[in-house]
Amino acid sequence: MSNETEIGRGKRGRRAFSFDDIAVVPSRRTRDPEDVSVGWQIDAYHFDLPIMAAPMDSVMSPASAVALGEHGGLGVLDLEGLWTRYEKPEALLEEIAQLPPERATARMQEIYAEPIKPDLITERLQEVRRAGVTVAGALSPQRTQEFYKTVVDAGVDLFVIRGTTVSAEHVSGNAEPLNLKRFIYELDVPVVVGGASTYTAALHLMRTGAAGVLVGFGGGAAHTTRVSLGIHAPMATAVADVAAARRDYLDESGGRYVHVIADGGVGHSGDIVKAVACGADAVMLGAALARSSDAPGRGWHWGPEAHHAQLPRGERVEVGTVGTLREILFGPGRQADGTLNLVGALRRAMATTGYSDLKEFQRVEVVVSPYQPR
Repeated sequence: MSNETEIGRGKRGRRAFSFDDIAVVPSRRTRDPEDVSVGWQIDAYHFDLPIMAAPMDSVMSPASAVALGEHGGLGVLDLEGLWTRYEKPEALLEEIAQLPPERATARMQEIYAEPIKPDLITERLQEVRRAGVTVAGALSPQRTQEFYKTVVDAGVDLFVIRGTTVSAEHVSGNAEPLNLKRFIYELDVPVVVGGASTYTAALHLMRTGAAGVLVGFGGGAAHTTRVSLGIHAPMATAVADVAAARRDYLDESGGRYVHVIADGGVGHSGDIVKAVACGADAVMLGAALARSSDAPGRGWHWGPEAHHAQLPRGERVEVGTVGTLREILFGPGRQADGTLNLVGALRRAMATTGYSDLKEFQRVEVVVSPYQPR
């Protein structure tokens, strides 16, 4: 049976699903939530929680990256953000939180026009290193050639190349593009790269030697990519497609496993559950962690797309504050909206459906649900 829909006589489109379109199904067995493991490992690094924090100024500061690391997750610093442009960015973070909506984009463009300083990249990463947690930093593909040596020399454990979309075959008539395969081969640290949202794009990224692939395109809470560019990848289908690429690459490579990380559209605990059910090994959270009272965004959330100098494809959005970072991760929950106790919800969903670890839970039955849960 074809999954394509006729849009008009000259165009057909494949039906794709978001996390809101699907649900997991209980099985014949249940477990105690305390018997469930939600840990995962990428390269030599083990984490108690399958949670990476999105490299966004509203989500991660050096201090919040340390706090998330101490809780068992992985904080990823935006090495093109305010913390690497300004010695003391706290006042600017406060200003961004106070900006009126009609002024926000233009003022943020002015603030982020300040050049990135290599010595601040080093300082911020070493601050995390001194705390004794795993160190991760992110650059866009456009900035990777310029700053990667600074990042590696500073002692990063995991290197993240993150853009709205990243391909292994970028074509440019103006400058030599980043050769991902050669770049990753020459590095001594594991690289996570993305976003990708299709089977083919993900398979090509896996063949570059990446340790992990970020899955998503324009689905985050602060993105307007669907409105400004007309491009969007519903996340349930995207994660399942990339998980299929991982399976086929595992056979092709003779056993090399590349981790799939859902990045975008994972705003509530149920979305984390469904991301893993579709094949993700971990999730990258933005808005979900920006709701923390410890987050640098002060109840607001934005990404690098919101202050792009020529074509902003995101906005500053108010996500509010629901609790501390610890409460968001481990509870206790005080409302039933999936914003608190994310880890407890994942454990309970796995226990209710009878699975003991994340790899097993990727095999859970999924149905297309005929309703909107929220």
